Amino acid sequence: MNKRKIWILLAFALTCITILSGCNSGDKESISNPQKEVFKIGISQLAEHPALDDTRKGFEDKLKELGVEAEIYYQNAQGDIPTATSIAQKFVKDQVDLIFAIATPAAQAAKQATSDIPILFSAVTDPEKAEIVESWENVGGNVTGTSDKAPTESQLEMFKQIDPNINTIGILYNTSEANSEVQVEEVKDIAPKLGLEVVTVGVSNVNELPQALDSIIKRVDALYMITDNMVASSVELVKEKALENKIITVSAEETQVRGGLLITNGLSYYELGKQTAQMAKEVLVDKKEISSIPVGLAEKTITTVNEKTLKALGLDENLPLFKDSIKVGD
Repeated sequence: MNKRKIWILLAFALTCITILSGCNSGDKESISNPQKEVFKIGISQLAEHPALDDTRKGFEDKLKELGVEAEIYYQNAQGDIPTATSIAQKFVKDQVDLIFAIATPAAQAAKQATSDIPILFSAVTDPEKAEIVESWENVGGNVTGTSDKAPTESQLEMFKQIDPNINTIGILYNTSEANSEVQVEEVKDIAPKLGLEVVTVGVSNVNELPQALDSIIKRVDALYMITDNMVASSVELVKEKALENKIITVSAEETQVRGGLLITNGLSYYELGKQTAQMAKEVLVDKKEISSIPVGLAEKTITTVNEKTLKALGLDENLPLFKDSIKVGD
């Protein structure tokens, strides 16, 4: 065999060795980097309406953005508290890695069901008064999350900015929802400082809303819509009655304005869901103790006006409050 052939064979042998070495090192790398952990997350949502749906969507979208691999088990209680309790108990039985509870009754049910599985909540106005956490800063257990507490004073100031003749505002609320009672008390505390009187009508189920709405509209100059799950599910009815009676409506949150109410300086539930997903990553991936994470508030608010409702009420579109806001509903 001549020298040229020998060199060709040697080069071929070295090439094969190099390829095989590369394959072996790749195998070692795959062994040393196991597949990313997939977490089981149970989502318990109290009811179906845009704000809560947006919260869930923001949560799920942000998990994907953060690269958190998760199997989502979604359950909706359809507004029934005993069902919310059953959902929480089922998640505990299934040994999920984390429970995400949307709205106060869902969060309360989850807390009662387990003291071991981490629980995150959202769309809860005052988790301390609802006895979900010990305090906003020191949650004291396996539960924390994000609050949908609205900037109430700036929202109430809108009434006089729109029409200085507004003196009496009305609030409809669910008497069995702790969130709602907290908000009503806050409004009653702030309103007199702004020259506003507050009239409230409580309901215990959705069937009472039409009569309650007819009753309150006769007694007030305007309506303030708090973040009440039951009332929010009937925003179409509220919008129609308000327009029929030329009543100005200020809402505590954006989705109700998209549904036909006039204006809000409020939070985005989608963004609130994203904030909560960041907490989920800290708990599941970064292994941060959930008890060390304080309750979060919305990081930003936006002024939103429904342009169609604005025109239907015949209001001055050039008012600074309307002119500088985000327009929806046209």
